Amino acid sequence: MKGLVPPSLDNPHDIGTPPSRLPRRVQQLMVGLFVVGFVVATGFAVTEHWRRACFMLGVAMLWLTACRLTCDSQVMGLLAVRSRRFDAMFTTTTGAALVWLAVSVDALGS
Repeated sequence: MKGLVPPSLDNPHDIGTPPSRLPRRVQQLMVGLFVVGFVVATGFAVTEHWRRACFMLGVAMLWLTACRLTCDSQVMGLLAVRSRRFDAMFTTTTGAALVWLAVSVDALGS
């Protein structure tokens, strides 16, 4: 099909925000580290280590906050859902809650 334009990865909520000062490779590395953290958390969850999985996912979500605040929406891709401010508040709140849950629940002898 001739003339089809691929969908843009520009986030319409980020119109007017300045581009990141970080090189594109550094931004991609930051997002890649989030993906690694998510995969590690998934591995812990599959092996039934829920406290480790919860903690690792919380840390990954806090890292995602740093990524969202410093990386361009084009690099973040589907991880850039709303505006930078909203995404940062959401991932910070969720990550902190997961870390708090993992740390505060008694180990029950394990």
